[in-house]
Amino acid sequence: MRLTHWSDYSLRVLMYCAACAQREKPATISEIAEAHGISRSHLTKIVMTLSGLGLLETTRGRGGGLRLLRPAHETVLGTVIRQTETDFTLVECFDNDHNTCRLNGYCRLKGALQQAMDSYLAVLDGLTLADLLEPMPTPVAGARKVVHLKHIPGLPDL
Repeated sequence: MRLTHWSDYSLRVLMYCAACAQREKPATISEIAEAHGISRSHLTKIVMTLSGLGLLETTRGRGGGLRLLRPAHETVLGTVIRQTETDFTLVECFDNDHNTCRLNGYCRLKGALQQAMDSYLAVLDGLTLADLLEPMPTPVAGARKVVHLKHIPGLPDL
């Protein structure tokens, strides 16, 4: 279960906006692009999609930027992922129109993978943007401290 870059970047935009919610000045596409090393033009497309989904409010011009349309604790990750992922076809047998597997009907792989996908989405359904912004109580085993990010105004240093 791997997210597309589109979903990954969508979550980053939403998390960034949630983290900046208390700032007077809203987050901007340029600011987020620089902070995450993402192409500004690609991020603009993502922001327009998130706006169209009713997740972001965008304001143009001086003093404009991006704000969440609803509080972070009301934005469920599972819902966002279902809206930003285009294909949950894990293997060929999930696509009845193009399935040529000779084991179809005799194999339990599809059922096992569907159960795994359901569990994956169930975990995401139990999390909100606000949950992702809570400080980690202890470092995750094997995690490295990110050193390539610059200080982001309004956000705690990593």
